[in-house]
Amino acid sequence: QRGRTMATVNLRALTSWVGIARLFAVVLSCLAFSLVASTGHFGGPYGTWCMFTWCFCFIVTLLVLLLELLELYPMLPLSWDDFTSAFSMLAALMVFTSSVVFPSTFISSPCNTNLCARQAVATTASCLCFLAYAVEVSLTRAKPGDISSFLSTVPGLLKVFEAYVACLIFSLLDGYHGEPGLMWCVAVYSICFIFTLLIIIFTIGRCLTYIPCPLEKMLVGYNFLALLMYLTATVLWPLYSFRGRSRPDPCGPNCWWNKCLGVTFLTIFNLIAYSVDLVYSTRMVFVRAP
Repeated sequence: QRGRTMATVNLRALTSWVGIARLFAVVLSCLAFSLVASTGHFGGPYGTWCMFTWCFCFIVTLLVLLLELLELYPMLPLSWDDFTSAFSMLAALMVFTSSVVFPSTFISSPCNTNLCARQAVATTASCLCFLAYAVEVSLTRAKPGDISSFLSTVPGLLKVFEAYVACLIFSLLDGYHGEPGLMWCVAVYSICFIFTLLIIIFTIGRCLTYIPCPLEKMLVGYNFLALLMYLTATVLWPLYSFRGRSRPDPCGPNCWWNKCLGVTFLTIFNLIAYSVDLVYSTRMVFVRAP
């Protein structure tokens, strides 16, 4: 017995449906960034973002697989189920964004060169990688009535979505200084992002027990306030952004009109997300499963 090692191998980390989905995500993300790297055409902020997304998801997913294969994750000072649920949701959103941004930015028509063919294959691999992460999210999502892992529930997954959409909004903000209405909208985006991010971090770090008030009721109150704040931003942002200003012609990718329009739609997306979040959070508090 003295010769036994403490580390064990859990093959179910690779043979379960979740493990298979993660293996596909590792292979497809590696294929995507390898093909794009071989072309040498990924300069600029959009190309850098796509390469970062594929590399980041590849490294973290591979690390998750290794930790579960060797059963080393219980040694980490965090809630493993919450971490993996949050990461799979984040990875799905990031890869989906890259699958849309990369072809629209770098692939030109007609696509009849070797360079374009590799870019098209990389885009296909990225889309399949998104599907792999989406399958992982659906497989690890908590069943109705199960709140043992908060970030695997619908409200928890929505928290990751809300924080990610806020990051996209920040990347598009431009020219809001001097307008009180637009500055209020930026304050709304920032305040809601900070509180949502803190909820995610505290959940993963197992720090929610230190909060002096009941978590479920606090989430209902926060979601209600965030919904009201986003409702004002949904009205004020397009009102002040487009007032007295017409769309320039031509209007390229970095045109202020496109950025403001993008912020408008992303604000609406987060408004819907906080609305659904409030409904589910309220049900978790006031409607108990038998």
